[in-house]
Amino acid sequence: MYIFDLQRFAGGGGELTNTTTNYVNSYTAATTAFDTVNKLTPEMKTFYDTALLENARPEMVHAQFGRSQNIPKGRGKTIEWRKFNTLANAGQLTEGVIPTGQKMGVSAITDSVDQYGTYVSVSDQLELTAIDPIIMEAQTELSASAGRTRDELIRNDIIAGTSVIYAQKDVSGVKTDVTSRANLDATAKLTPDTVNRAVTFLKKNHAPTINGDYVAIIHPSVAYDLRSNPDWIDVHKYAQPDEIFEGEIGKLHGCRFVETTQAKILKGTGCPSGLAVYLTLFLGKDAYGTVGVDGGGLEMIVHDKHEAGGPLDQFSTIGYKLMTNGAKILYEDRMVRVESCGAYSATDSAN
Repeated sequence: MYIFDLQRFAGGGGELTNTTTNYVNSYTAATTAFDTVNKLTPEMKTFYDTALLENARPEMVHAQFGRSQNIPKGRGKTIEWRKFNTLANAGQLTEGVIPTGQKMGVSAITDSVDQYGTYVSVSDQLELTAIDPIIMEAQTELSASAGRTRDELIRNDIIAGTSVIYAQKDVSGVKTDVTSRANLDATAKLTPDTVNRAVTFLKKNHAPTINGDYVAIIHPSVAYDLRSNPDWIDVHKYAQPDEIFEGEIGKLHGCRFVETTQAKILKGTGCPSGLAVYLTLFLGKDAYGTVGVDGGGLEMIVHDKHEAGGPLDQFSTIGYKLMTNGAKILYEDRMVRVESCGAYSATDSAN
């Protein structure tokens, strides 16, 4: 009688895992040398990587306005931004008297990166019998997931800024100021006057522009309320194709609007009953920073059934991973969040 340890061959790709400290067997915790030979053909790897970037890019609307910085490989997971304090204007000198000098100061902002990723497994039978190209379809859906993941991480960090303007509501035909999210109502729409208030806020804070204008990230439901205004300028009337931001739709009061369904919507706790509240972000240059790691960017990983499928080659895996900090607000005075309701508040859901 011969006894075979079949479990020895039953792994799903976790026998050898790279970690930040060693190479480890995910099932036994034993460390071992790692074979880095790539078993996929160069043609397959290049094809998947290229497709991932092309599919994911349109989803990354929020990333394009952040100050991007990569941490060099082997230099840790934390980055530090530094900025000096603003000095006061000079005073009048008294003849022969040495004036009091000013104190210089510097503040530091730090943030660290984390790794995100997911994958799917596809059985050999599904590959053989499905009408559609399953590996390709899985790759397409993962590409979209990667784009949304990074975009939402950035968005969720920057909507937490401390500067906020609430759209005015209509009370018996009179525009009335609102002081809290819960007090908004269906009449509290984003109007050209509210846009002007947001732009004025940035100007008063000396926020630098982005290529000559400020930028607002807006949901299509909110853009609907602005586009009918006679002062609205469609993007094709003022910009050449190579000058247009990803998702840009138009301009108003010195602010260029970028439209995305990823713009944050709140509904429920803290919001007016039954109504969605839209968060429109108005931005100046370098209001926030995004961080990656050299060599740790968006990566598609494909293991065919001969690599990952166990002793009988029964499945393939397709996944992606990336390292990012989401985003870090660098200048609170270079961004302002406008909260409003709109024509679709009763039907739109939180995102």
